[in-house]
Parts: sequence; C-alpha cells; structure tokens
Amino acid sequence: MVAQQIYKILEGVKDPEIPAVSIVDLGIVRDVRVTEDGVEVVITPTYSGCPAMKEIEKNIMTELKQNGFGSVYLKTVLSPPWSSDWITPEGRRLLKESGIAPPGAAQEQLVPFPSSNQQVRCPYCDSEYTHVKSNFGATACKALYYCDNCQQPFEHFKSF
Repeated sequence: MVAQQIYKILEGVKDPEIPAVSIVDLGIVRDVRVTEDGVEVVITPTYSGCPAMKEIEKNIMTELKQNGFGSVYLKTVLSPPWSSDWITPEGRRLLKESGIAPPGAAQEQLVPFPSSNQQVRCPYCDSEYTHVKSNFGATACKALYYCDNCQQPFEHFKSF
C-alpha cells in the first residue's frame, strides 16, 4: 500500500531531458522498498553517464521528503542495464504526444545507434517515410529524424 503511494508520488518526477514523461513511465524506477529504516528507491540510468541522473536523484529525494517520507535512500543498479523495453505504454504514448518517436523493441547491438534498417514512424503523421538526419539529437539518447511526408523534423528515442 505504501509502495503504491510512493510510485504515485514518483510519477510526478520527470526526466529533465524528456519532461513529458515520468521516471516511472521511462522505467528508470526499478523498485520501491519500504523497510523499518525508511524508503529505498532503486533506480537505473537510461545510459551510463546520463547527465540527468543527478537532477532526477535530487527530485526523488525532494518529492518524497515533501510528502512525509523522512528517511529516503537511493540505490543505483547498473545490471542489468536499462532497456527502452522498460518504457511503459503510457510513457510511449506521452513521448509520441510530445513529438518524440517512441523506440521499437530493443535489439542486441554493440553501440546504441539506430540500425540503418530500423523503421521509425513520424510522431506527427504516423508516416513510415522518414530518414535519420543525425544519430544524436538534443540528448545522447535521442536521434534526429525528418519526415518526408509531412516535412517535420522530430526526435526518436533510441532503442537500447
């Protein structure tokens, strides 16, 4: 019951690089544990070295303490690494609504670049006629695409 309340609070914590989506819907929150010592929130960054993690950690602590949880502990887990498959259906919907093409299923890759044969649908017109303009968008976890149908640029959240 308390864990569900904590998850609800954490739904209000957004990724500063993708403010339309909560850290819960992005799959960053792996687990919430309530013990006699306090609350432990287990998190995994979307990629190693993600610059947003310090801000996310600060916001988790602030939100939980403002909601009456005095002893809050954060545990970062790197194995298994975060996967874009952990993004919830709601998170995918919110990405698309904000003009970011949600990732497809994660593929085994040595580097986190979209494969050249990956089909990315435009989040505005749903067209398959798109092409990559840059493997890096505003953040390292997104690529810049262009829709040949509606002629809109958009970002694509990479599959990891």
